[in-house]
Amino acid sequence: MQLDARLQAVADFVPTGARTADIGTDHAYLAVTLIQENVSARVIASDKNSGPCEAARNTVYEAGLTDKIVVRMGDGLQVLVPGEVDVVCIAGMGGLLICEILSASPAIVAGLIRLVLQPMNASEKLRSWLYAHDWHIVDEALACTDGRIYEVITAEPGRKTRPEALLLSIGPILWQKKPELLRHHIESLLFKERRIAAGMEKSNEAKESRKYKQSIQKIRSLEAKLLW
Repeated sequence: MQLDARLQAVADFVPTGARTADIGTDHAYLAVTLIQENVSARVIASDKNSGPCEAARNTVYEAGLTDKIVVRMGDGLQVLVPGEVDVVCIAGMGGLLICEILSASPAIVAGLIRLVLQPMNASEKLRSWLYAHDWHIVDEALACTDGRIYEVITAEPGRKTRPEALLLSIGPILWQKKPELLRHHIESLLFKERRIAAGMEKSNEAKESRKYKQSIQKIRSLEAKLLW
């Protein structure tokens, strides 16, 4: 099975031999690939809705992997029991929703050795959550699928110094590694921040606000990060 660049970037961060959960599996393409490429010996694939679960079961059945991939329907990490998996992958959800899923199941999260997360938005808040809950980022990647850039964040347990706010937005490891897509990623962040500032500029009151001043400062800081 050939994954798109986004899901392949997620798969690349799953350590060989890990018992893995694919939360929000959709069609179970990631789960099947992890088994077929001998990355994981067993995968629990879950989704909260019946339609995706049925699609996942069909994918697993057609791949002949019903003995190695278990499909469960349920909300977030509540489909798991403590100690059942080593690694949790959550891809294709908003960053705040991922935070909520992790916060809702502390006993499960406490037994993990790695999180592989692909937020669709609010990446800065997700990175902040990780450092606030004694996790730290060990690797990151950018992937482009259908013209959109996606961030993939890999975290492991352990208290580390929290990066500065701007690097939580860009990605601290992305800034260290400076992958090919980093400029496009920063330009995308700039576009969003400029749009926020432009919206506030329509009101004199908003232009005097602390939020507007912070937005302008963030724009300047992001622009500076493009000069390397």
